[in-house]
Amino acid sequence: MPATVLVLGARGRFGLATARAFARAGWRVLGQIRPGAPAPAEPAAQWLALDLHDTQALARAAAQASVVVHAVNPVYTNQAWQAQSLPLLDDAIAVTRALGATLMLPGNVYNFGPAMPALLREDTPQAGGTVKGDVRIAMEQRLQHSGVKSVVIRAGDFFGSGEGTWFDTVCVKNIAKGALTYPGARDVTTAWAYLPDLGRAFVAVAEKAATLQPFEVFHFAGHQISAQRWMDVLTPIARKQGWTQGALTLRGLPWGVMRIGALFVPTWSALCEMRYLWKTPHALANNKLTALIGAEPHTPLEVAAQSALADLGLLAARQ
Repeated sequence: MPATVLVLGARGRFGLATARAFARAGWRVLGQIRPGAPAPAEPAAQWLALDLHDTQALARAAAQASVVVHAVNPVYTNQAWQAQSLPLLDDAIAVTRALGATLMLPGNVYNFGPAMPALLREDTPQAGGTVKGDVRIAMEQRLQHSGVKSVVIRAGDFFGSGEGTWFDTVCVKNIAKGALTYPGARDVTTAWAYLPDLGRAFVAVAEKAATLQPFEVFHFAGHQISAQRWMDVLTPIARKQGWTQGALTLRGLPWGVMRIGALFVPTWSALCEMRYLWKTPHALANNKLTALIGAEPHTPLEVAAQSALADLGLLAARQ
């Protein structure tokens, strides 16, 4: 009988990518979605339309699960993160405890704060210093002291497998008009994670769960990309699509306008607080991860970018 994974928040971009990765690796996948929400078009998963707060019902429905993936996030305002992140994690902990399972959480680099070094390791000191950074530190501390076997896999900005990331909402929003919009300088390199690769890494670590300590943190290196690197990769695709004859035009994000708007728009306020991420070069060292699973799943950037654009429906007319 195949192993079973319960993915909480399986309709989201990370949740769905991870559900697909587990299904393709031969796991039985149970995907939790909100009651009344339409189930994703993924026939390899069994969808559980149950409220996350009903932890007893979820545990009964997922009685065979040995791994729980916490893929639930509040909306991107500081107020929502402060009010909801820990209670949602507590629900995930309660379900996992009832199942006697291992809880897996996607982490990010917010924990390290604006003064973070260029290369981030699992033992790099965490400084927080922002609302979201402090919340993320608190979440990992909650896991560490929960008594539930837990794994954090930290990664950079997501792209691929749908909508809702910087890649689609900002960077390639106007690519069909020949423009790439980027929130950082041309030459600042930051960490990015192609979601199908990250999902496969979650599967590989889950398959080693029995060998892990009660609380583990791993870093997923993914891709290290600057605006110029995105230009180099996306320009040939744009030319082939007929979006531009030459190179894409690189546009900056209007941060000045956003700072003014942040007085009235909570999401803009949260984004402005995290602007340092686009000014501070950073990468994730994956030595600990590769020591456990071997080579990190890694799709070449040219292939990943093409697939990410296709997932957004931008290439359909030409394929």
